[in-house]
Amino acid sequence: MTIEDLTKLANEVDVQNIKFPKIRVEKNAVGLVPSYLVANKFKNIVLVFDGNTRKAAGNQIEQLLSDGNFQVTTIELSPNRHGEVIADEQTLMQLIVEMPNNADVILAVGSGTIHDVVRFTGFKMTIPFISVPTAASVDGFTSKGAPLILRGVKKTIQTASPVAVFADIDILKKAPQEMTAAGFGDIIGKYTSLLDWKISYLVGNEPYNQLAADLTRESLEACVNSAGEIAKKEDNGIKILMQSLIESGLVMLVLDHSRPASGGEHHLSHYWEMELLKKDAKQLLHGAKVGIATTIIIDLYKQMVVDLDDNKLSPNLKKFSENFGQIKSLIEELPSSSQIRNMLRKVGGAGTPADLEIDNTLITRSLNEAFHLRKRCTGLFLINQFKQEDIKYPIKKISI
Repeated sequence: MTIEDLTKLANEVDVQNIKFPKIRVEKNAVGLVPSYLVANKFKNIVLVFDGNTRKAAGNQIEQLLSDGNFQVTTIELSPNRHGEVIADEQTLMQLIVEMPNNADVILAVGSGTIHDVVRFTGFKMTIPFISVPTAASVDGFTSKGAPLILRGVKKTIQTASPVAVFADIDILKKAPQEMTAAGFGDIIGKYTSLLDWKISYLVGNEPYNQLAADLTRESLEACVNSAGEIAKKEDNGIKILMQSLIESGLVMLVLDHSRPASGGEHHLSHYWEMELLKKDAKQLLHGAKVGIATTIIIDLYKQMVVDLDDNKLSPNLKKFSENFGQIKSLIEELPSSSQIRNMLRKVGGAGTPADLEIDNTLITRSLNEAFHLRKRCTGLFLINQFKQEDIKYPIKKISI
């Protein structure tokens, strides 16, 4: 994906004067941070990290900046009793309270949650932020969306993208294997999110752009083709994964929504996250949940095609019936759930719900309720409109 591709996309969707972040994905990328700060006249710097990402990159960056003529404030976000930082009201308030009044720029040093908290806070305080990923674990580094937990409910708020991204290959390679696998899982979810986006266009008249879909699919295929290198944490594999995650976020940035990257599989993941929060249980990595949810959505959709054929296409939805032939072909083109599981396991991730200790009762509830989380005409939404009884898990016949 090139800047020319993104500029063409921006022109197609009539986005004016969009500014893309400066992006460096390479070895010793963090060493480039001081010169960028000088060039942009940023002097009062705030570093935001948690206990783990302080060790992964925060201390290194703080030392680099202390050797320059910068005023540096460090903020270490407080974890909950499980040792996890959550993007909720408490964490947001900590960052707002501890933020110095003279901050020129914030450096988000970490993975998804830290970026979400910084993105929202910086936007509200009109302070730009720089992304310094410490793991290739999510696709939201360059997007505007900040998924937050507000009053126990997952809600994505459109805020601001980073002004720059410095993704250091050496730092990313040292991340725990499960975080790298989570990033791969987030990318694998594009199989079903892209399908859901097309369904929402055909049936729900939601906005669609073929170039955005093509660019997202290119990133997906690049990762799938490099799964072996990613699994071994080879430089090229980690670079391809990180670039694919960044590219997915850039497409979302241009569109100002997450449809190409977030469909029914993300709705299941968000539902599970909220349930774990209600139980005050330890959280699971976002991409790990998305990867597993993708296998479930694939099984559900492929079963839907079988059931619709068996029942002579009888759902009470005219536009769905009119476009069923195209939707059926797209579903049949999806890889099988077993192929997805094999890819996830190849890179060191979980392959089944049991691997993440997600029980069948929770999955069944999410299949019947998660579509309420976001008003999008996904396949999951449609199945819940014309089902005659609850969807069961493991996936069984859907009475239509």
